[in-house]
Amino acid sequence: METMLDYINEEEVTLKNILDKFTLKKVSGFKKINNLLILATGSSYNACLAAKVTLEKFANISVTIEEPYNFNHYGRVSAAVDAVLAVSQSGKSASTIDAIAKLKKEGLFTLALTSDITSPIAGAVDEVIDLEMGIEKVGFVTKGYVTTVLQLFLLGLTIGHNKGTLTPKQADFYCDELDKVITAIPAVIAKTNDFFTLHEDIFKLGTRFVAIGYGPNWGTAKEFETKFTETVRKPSQGFELEAYMHGPYLEADSEHILFFIETKSVNEARSHALKSYMAPYVGKTLTITTQTTKAPEKLGLEIECDELVSCLALVIPFQILAYKIATAKGINLSQRIFDDFDRVLKSKV
Repeated sequence: METMLDYINEEEVTLKNILDKFTLKKVSGFKKINNLLILATGSSYNACLAAKVTLEKFANISVTIEEPYNFNHYGRVSAAVDAVLAVSQSGKSASTIDAIAKLKKEGLFTLALTSDITSPIAGAVDEVIDLEMGIEKVGFVTKGYVTTVLQLFLLGLTIGHNKGTLTPKQADFYCDELDKVITAIPAVIAKTNDFFTLHEDIFKLGTRFVAIGYGPNWGTAKEFETKFTETVRKPSQGFELEAYMHGPYLEADSEHILFFIETKSVNEARSHALKSYMAPYVGKTLTITTQTTKAPEKLGLEIECDELVSCLALVIPFQILAYKIATAKGINLSQRIFDDFDRVLKSKV
């Protein structure tokens, strides 16, 4: 039976194939996009949040991300929005399908990003973007998450190219940065396995997990929250760096394990300051960073890359740790729970 680890181990090859086939092309409708509304939920939402900063820069657009169910019932589309992107790995998210169909009727240019180009969501939009990753059969998505992030980056490059705001030289630079990150994935997996072994005892005892990130890696922190909640099944939460300082820190105690997600950035010093302050009050502070480090409390991925693409690498340790910590705690992830949930709640079509 396939596990999360099987799909994590496929990530390098899958992403490499997508990047190698990528070419800048002209797409009707892309050059008119200035304000993009994205509809996504779950890990798809987290991937969009991680890609948002980069997508905006590459494409020279403004991006708004909405939860489709809430938007469908209470939201109002801004007059500035000129395109809508629905993101659904399975293509069967009922709320996303309903929302995108409604917006298409309003005359907006609609796109879908999905792994199933024959799915209901693909038939509801003007333009379909294939995730190019096949079908991920394990419910705790991993390969689908990083593939979504990469495809959103490439969508940004394509829109920027169509608008003429991104030069071929700039596109080549960022493609090289992406290639650097993707090539490093096997080493990231190996380093994370060693890091888990080093800290396995405290991970097994952990009852409250928190991740704190900034910039693109706010989305990484939110995906940590989703993956740990789904698998480790202990209270887990992901915060943007500054948001954590405005209240959430007050619950900290000796049972908390704090992960700090760091890249070279103007925000790095503030992350260090928060980590130093919180260390005496929590059970453990750990760092996942793109930089090189020998400190046992830090997992250094040793990837010199632009911060804009760092989230493609920094999420992978959390995917691995989610699986390994759950397994260490005796949780059998192959045993389905709440098996009738989708049928009863009608969350998928």
